[in-house]
This record gives sequence, structure tokens and C-alpha cells, in this order.
Amino acid sequence: MTALLILFGVLGCVGALLTITLLRRGGGRADTVDGVLREQQALRQAQADRVSFGLGAHNSPPTASDNYIRGSRRP
Repeated sequence: MTALLILFGVLGCVGALLTITLLRRGGGRADTVDGVLREQQALRQAQADRVSFGLGAHNSPPTASDNYIRGSRRP
């Protein structure tokens, strides 16, 4: 019983600390123009990477290992 109370006490303290931390941050944006531009560039690069890396796997014909992984048997 004591261990259960200690567990709930620790969880309550962690929740209180997280709440205090989030409230202290505030909701205002303090991003600089350089940070926003860097983030936009990273998003564009991620989009290009998803497009270029995603096409190879979906347009290739199935291999023998694909049938083995799916568990299908040869007729």
C-alpha cells in the first residue's frame, strides 16, 4: 500500500512539474526570421526526400522474398 502511495505521489509531482513548465513557457512566438526560413527549407527538403525515396519501393515488381514474407505458398 505504501508503494502505491509513493507511486501516485511521484506521478503527481511529475504532472505538476510538467504543468508548471508549460505554463512558464508562455504562448508567445519568439521565432526569428532565420529560424523560420531554416524550418521552411527543412520541410521542403523532407518533402523532396519523401518523394524521391518513396517511388523506388512502390514501382518495383514483387520478388520471391515478398511471397515468403507474406506467407503465401507457391501453387
